Amino acid sequence: MTSNSLAASKFGRKAQVNIRLSDFEIPPMQDILLIGKKAPIGPEAVRRMVDAMSPDQYEIITLEHQTFEALVIKKTLLKQISKDKLIPIILEEGELIGTEEIVIKAQISIVYEINRGIVL
Repeated sequence: MTSNSLAASKFGRKAQVNIRLSDFEIPPMQDILLIGKKAPIGPEAVRRMVDAMSPDQYEIITLEHQTFEALVIKKTLLKQISKDKLIPIILEEGELIGTEEIVIKAQISIVYEINRGIVL
């Protein structure tokens, strides 16, 4: 066991982030939607849809990105991991398969691993 993994096993926290990306389908909402700049549905239409389907459960974030215009994300995810850490991961993976014309839905599973050492 390395000293780094030994230290992590005694105390500390880490999060494992798994992301599933696929084409937009009906029903559309899962955890995240990435809206391309030339997608057939824009952020305002998505806002109306989200408000009708799941009021106050999603946040719509306008992006300064070469491919995507907006990101729609469950508010509960942003309570688990900050925007500053989560959004770059989503964009990095989304731009590998995304185009300006696409709407991508993503499902995210966040698993926390917490280890604490105690004195016996």
